[in-house]
Order: sequence, then C-alpha cells, then structure tokens
Amino acid sequence: MEFNYDVIVVGGGHAGCEAATAAAKLGSKTLLITMDMAKYAQMSCNPAVGGIAKGQIVREIDALGGWMGIITDRTSIQFRMLNKSKGPAMWSPRAQSDRMKFSEEWRKILENTENLHLWQDLVLGLIIENNKLKGVKTKLGVNFYSKTVVLTNGTFLNGIIHIGNTQVQGGRMAEPASKGITEQLVSLGFVAGRMKTGTPPRLDGRSIDFSVMQEQFGDEKPASFSYLQQENKLKQRSCYITYTNKEVHNTLRKGFEFSPLFNGTIQGVGPRYCPSIEDKIVTFSDKDKHQLFLEPEGEYTHEYYLNGFSSSLPLNVQLEALRKIPGLEKVNIYRPAYAIEYDYFEPTQLTHSLETKLIQNLFFAGQINGTTGYEEAAAQGMVAGINAHLKSLGAPPFILQRDQAYIGVLVDDLVTKGVDEPYRMFTSRAEYRILLRQDNADERLTEIGFKLGLVDTNRYHLYIRKRDTINEFVKFCKETKLKPDEINEFLKSINTSVIKEGTKLDRLILRPQVKLIDIADSFTDIHQFFKGNEDIKQDVLQTVEIKIKYDGYIERERIIAEKIKRLENIVIHDSFDFDRLESLSTESRQKLSKIRPKTIGQAARIPGVSPSDINVLLVFLGR
Repeated sequence: MEFNYDVIVVGGGHAGCEAATAAAKLGSKTLLITMDMAKYAQMSCNPAVGGIAKGQIVREIDALGGWMGIITDRTSIQFRMLNKSKGPAMWSPRAQSDRMKFSEEWRKILENTENLHLWQDLVLGLIIENNKLKGVKTKLGVNFYSKTVVLTNGTFLNGIIHIGNTQVQGGRMAEPASKGITEQLVSLGFVAGRMKTGTPPRLDGRSIDFSVMQEQFGDEKPASFSYLQQENKLKQRSCYITYTNKEVHNTLRKGFEFSPLFNGTIQGVGPRYCPSIEDKIVTFSDKDKHQLFLEPEGEYTHEYYLNGFSSSLPLNVQLEALRKIPGLEKVNIYRPAYAIEYDYFEPTQLTHSLETKLIQNLFFAGQINGTTGYEEAAAQGMVAGINAHLKSLGAPPFILQRDQAYIGVLVDDLVTKGVDEPYRMFTSRAEYRILLRQDNADERLTEIGFKLGLVDTNRYHLYIRKRDTINEFVKFCKETKLKPDEINEFLKSINTSVIKEGTKLDRLILRPQVKLIDIADSFTDIHQFFKGNEDIKQDVLQTVEIKIKYDGYIERERIIAEKIKRLENIVIHDSFDFDRLESLSTESRQKLSKIRPKTIGQAARIPGVSPSDINVLLVFLGR
C-alpha cells in the first residue's frame, strides 16, 4: 500500500504542531509523524510561554491564525505583562502553563483538524530520487510519500544527555535520539553542527519551605495572548524567588572536574544568555548570589521547575548544592538537571520560506535551525507549514518583512546572518520595535492571515470591528474637548498640572501621567462611546493611548522602514556571479556567494558586507 500526502511534518513539538495545523487548515493533505503521541508540544524546559520579545511572537502567531496563544490562554495558571514600567515597545506578555494540560489541549486540536493525519513512529531518513524529495521512511518500515516535507526534529538528532560522567543517548529525558537523518543530509552536501542546551532539576514542592521565599503573584487583571477570548477556570498559582549563596557556589565548584561542560566532553555551543549555574559561577565570579525562580508545573501538581539552575553536574553534587539554598534545605527532586547536545543545520542553507537551497520541497523549522525557545520554534513551524502548502501548489512563498513582524526578523536573521550560538529573540534584534508591539499584532497580521486562509470569517469580522472602533475613538479623542471643571479634579489626583481652558482629550493623553483607561472610568461620554463594545474596550483604549502618545515615534519609524524597503525591491538574480565583481572585498564576495541574497536589502544585512560593497552592487545593477 502506498501512502501519499501533500505535506509531511516530522516531529510533534511546538514547530511541528504549528506547521501541521497550518498546512492542513490551508487545505493540504497533511501527515504529522511523532515518536510519542502523548507528548505533542511538550514543554521540555520551563512550563511557560512568552516573555521579552517571545510574547510578541506568540501574539503574532495568534493574529495569523495559529494555535499557541489560544492553548496558552486555556491552560494558563498565571499571567503577567512584563516591562510595564517601560515604553509599550517593550511590553511583553508571559504566562505559566499547566504543562500536562498544554499538551492535552494540543492533541485535541490536532485530532480535530480536518485534512490532518497522525502517525506514531520514528523517521529514519528521506526518500530522494534524482535529487528530488519524494517522502520519508520510518523505523516501522513504512514509506510515506509527499510533495513536501518539513523537518522539526528539535533536540533529537543524535541527541546525547549529560549528567556528570553519565552520557545517555536521547532527545529528552527517557526518550530515544533520532539517528540517520543528519548523516543522510550531510552526505547530500548540508553543513551540520552541534549545539547544547540544558534544563534544571524538577523539585518536589512538598519538600520546599516557601515561607522563606518571596512570592510572585500574577497580574490582578490578567490579559491574554489570543485576540479570541478563551475560557480558563484553572486555579491560579504563584511563583517563588530564592537565591544561591557562597556555600552553594563552593559546593558546585567541587564538582567542576566531573562537569562535561568543563572537561571537554560537551562540544556543542550553548546559549550565552541562558547559562548553566556552572557557567554563571565562572563568568560572574564576583557575584555572591544568583536569583532563582520556582515555577509550578501545573494546576495541582507538586512538581516545580527551578529556573536559573540548569546544570550538567553529577547528581550528588546537584543535590548537595540544592540543599544549601534557602527554602530547599530538605528538598527532594523528581528529575536531575541535565545538558543535552544535538545536531543542527546552519540556517543560511535556507531561503526565507525556510525551504532548503540544496533540496527542493524540503523545509526546516525549530531547533534544527539553531534556535532555542518554544515561541521561536512555533513561529518557524507556522512559516514552514504555510510555505510547504504553497510549494505543493506551485504558489509563491509567504514571507514576512522585518517591519511587519518579529517573525520576519527571526527568519531574516537566521537565513541572512546564520547562528554561532542558539538563537533567541530579543526586542533589541528588531529595528522597528515601536511598530512591532504586542498590542497591534492583529493590526499587522490578521488581514494577511485572512487572505492566506488561516483566519476564519468570524475572527476577521471581530478584528474589523476592533480596528474600526480604534479609528473612531482616535477621532473622538481629537475632537472631544474637556472643560477645566470636568477634568481638573482628575488631573490633581494624578499629580499633573490643571488646565485653565477647554483642552482636547488627545492633548491630555500626551501627558506621561495620564492613562486613558483611568480617564475612561471617569467620563460618561466615553462610557457611552463603548456601549455595545465593552468586550474590546480595554484593548481599544490601550492601543489608542499608544497611537496618540507615541504618534511621532511611530511615524518616524514607519518612514525609515519605507526608505529601507526600497532596497528590498531591488532584486538580485539567482544566477548573479558575485565573484566577477573585483571591486567587492574578498570577504564580501565569499559571503554573498555563500548566502546568495535575493535583494540588495538582504545583502546589506549580511555580516561582512560593507556599505561600500552595497554601493558597488547598486552601481552594477544600474541603481
């Protein structure tokens, strides 16, 4: 019997789930193959979604019609909006999730997605005939044929788990590694490398003294990731903060000689911004303590994740050090911390659609591209799933620009600059972050998702209503004049100067002390404006305040983006021979020939390509 599909997705992690549902929702007959159907979108590391820049990505996935935001809202046990003390470009939503329910919700979605078939098995390699991708072959001896394939193998490609001197082959604790795919791709000319990540121990909450720790609550009025309201009746849980100390550090140092991180056993490159506890002690030797967060793994479980204590030290050293941390003196653990090494492929071998340059119809997404993080993986999965569907139809690719989405920044960084350590998204990576706020992801992307076919009519109509209400309320603020006797008592209450004559509402909103939500609660006219629109009132007020307060910055950034975009319109032909331009520097010729940028704009972002090199290209292209 022959099994034929339009799209096959290998791997059921965050990237694979978004890729499979996107392709199937768009109409492709899709197959998702995973080793364990009980662990879809498993939270292998901390039980949380979002955070700085990552929260913006989740909102973008949601605005395009993906699932991560919806599932997070359904399974959230704590929600916080980070960086509220800073400007709105930095506000980032973050939620603690019930790890088990998160995976259960994903399975419900997958099993009820039309056009999507599920198969539990291990993929051993690709079926390639005459340099054309035909499908995949599995450990159970089944061949599945397809027009396109998306690889989302996470940390499973030749994965090795390290705990002191103990090494175990595996992609996650108690799960086997995947062998064969790397070797096949390397034989076809792909460049592979090794990366490393780590995870902390899981603790038994019954053995923890929380009374000596600082309790961290969620927001009193929690927001959400999805623009569609989700029902959540889960019990909300607190996180807790504690610290290491000199005694902890000295205990850990005793195990350094057995650390695979320091004795040369681990060859892979780890994430610089999320170091192990061993790395912290060495790199920040002047620090007497490091902050640790205890995050609950679920609504009712006693299991806690000790954020900030990832390690590859021997178990006995880990446990001895843990019991010298305030509150953990009698701690028991469910699982030790461990490091994991795995294969990845240099992402400059991909186009912006995440299709490989060497093998047509083959797409990579997630940690196979050298990234880290659930959110980065899910975003790539969505892009790869959409493009695998489009490629199966012979349609043009779906590509987001850097001024459209953090997802656009992520993909462009990967395929243009490559990686030399696990890539994580930060707000600093986006040059247009005042345009790419978490509050306006729907404004930027829902129309695009609707045209693709991922956003349904109901969601689209909700977005149109919100968009129109925002525009009408901006106009209302510019036209509504408040008299001194109407507003001065309020202005005094927030310690800002009173007015002596009628003043337009938008002028008052420009004051840093003035919050539109506070004014809205004080004036009948505003209450009347939102009659019938109460469900979107808070979102509208937030976006309107930002639009008015930061209008000058937003407009300036938009103008800069439009100027830069002109370079994106200057196309470099696929057959262009950079080596014949002797006016280019040697490094520039090498980088341009390797990456083969599609436009002058992309060429300008390649490290090692100077402004003078870009001028040479512009002159040669007659521009």
